[in-house]
Amino acid sequence: MSRRTSAVDWLFRHRENGQIALGQVPNLEQRVFQLSTVIGTLLPQSRLRTALGVVAIGALTVWGFDELIRGVNPFRRLLGLAALGGIVLLARRR
Repeated sequence: MSRRTSAVDWLFRHRENGQIALGQVPNLEQRVFQLSTVIGTLLPQSRLRTALGVVAIGALTVWGFDELIRGVNPFRRLLGLAALGGIVLLARRR
């Protein structure tokens, strides 16, 4: 096995079933994030739009921590960390 193949295996291989795992069916947190983001984008500036933004950030935060802690491979854990890092960067911009 080449060095590249072993790095890909380490990064993307599911730790429980041995399959390559890049993505999966969206879980509840991802669906809440997606739906609230899309609906909020379509609305004019209002309290409802702000509330949907808070819901979206909350859902993404929960998803990020879940992936960071329980991700099935290092790629998924890094994805969770990236989501949390993005949230921190957005918070610092305000």
